[in-house]
Amino acid sequence: MLFIETDSPPPFYQADLSASRRQQLDQWFLGHRSQSYYLKRFAQFDEQGYLGPSWHWASFLMTFPWLLYRKRYMDSLVYSVAGWSFIQLNVAIILVVLQTVAMPFIADPWQMGVRIAVAILVWLFWSVMVARWSDAYYYRMARREIADALEMYPKDLAAQKAHLQREGGVSLYGLGLGFGFFVFVLSVIQVQFLPLIAKQKEKEVLFEAYDMTYNAQRRVDLLYQQQGKCPLQLPLTTDDQRVTLQIASSAEGAPKDTDCVVIATVQGVPYPNRYLNNQTLVMYRQPTGNWGCMSSLNKKQAPKGCV
Repeated sequence: MLFIETDSPPPFYQADLSASRRQQLDQWFLGHRSQSYYLKRFAQFDEQGYLGPSWHWASFLMTFPWLLYRKRYMDSLVYSVAGWSFIQLNVAIILVVLQTVAMPFIADPWQMGVRIAVAILVWLFWSVMVARWSDAYYYRMARREIADALEMYPKDLAAQKAHLQREGGVSLYGLGLGFGFFVFVLSVIQVQFLPLIAKQKEKEVLFEAYDMTYNAQRRVDLLYQQQGKCPLQLPLTTDDQRVTLQIASSAEGAPKDTDCVVIATVQGVPYPNRYLNNQTLVMYRQPTGNWGCMSSLNKKQAPKGCV
């Protein structure tokens, strides 16, 4: 689609056709859907004598369904393979370069956002290029099919019309197939890939919660031994943490003979790990001086020995 001849005259142009005859053939090929729009574009290319860029919103927003809708089945397959391969290759190359040149100077919290931004920019570049040349591409397809129809049925208008209606027009089946493919891809992402991302993110959040709670417990235990009582006023939580820490003399579910507990509450975790929000990890001091642990997390999520 992006490698279209821009020579004069346009490819497959039938110079011996009258304007009315050419318009009739175009109408047979286009069908009724968006006919006035494409007739205007085709007339513009015919008048200027060469193909040029324009803008096509449908191909920008949903190229694959648009190609199927316009019965460009083989082209849609080529686009899906070549187009996505182009996007993936360029994203991979740019990310490798960034990882070597720029990532060491970018803070860790921003690195994932930078990678996502790179992928989006590459996709936008490809979509913009496709949208700019879609009208020229479709004009070329129309002129090719018209040339074939005139060559195969030079005297048979009915056969010409049947050929152009068969090869042109629109297909609601193709449009449904295109959107069905998108639904399938989203389902695969939802079922297969999103859990992998969520699992990795879950490990990061839980490790942070375990690490902060354990360090807080050590500080509290040291002060308890020095002061002989639970340091209830000790500040532990800062604003940039995803875990809220609290020191109390008791907690629900903790043994009654405990007098000092450290309560960690997970908060502010975004999708797809929102289920971790408000989960708690509690460490309580026993009369013997040892510390016990309990958690609202399940057995797989909670640290070993913490129930």
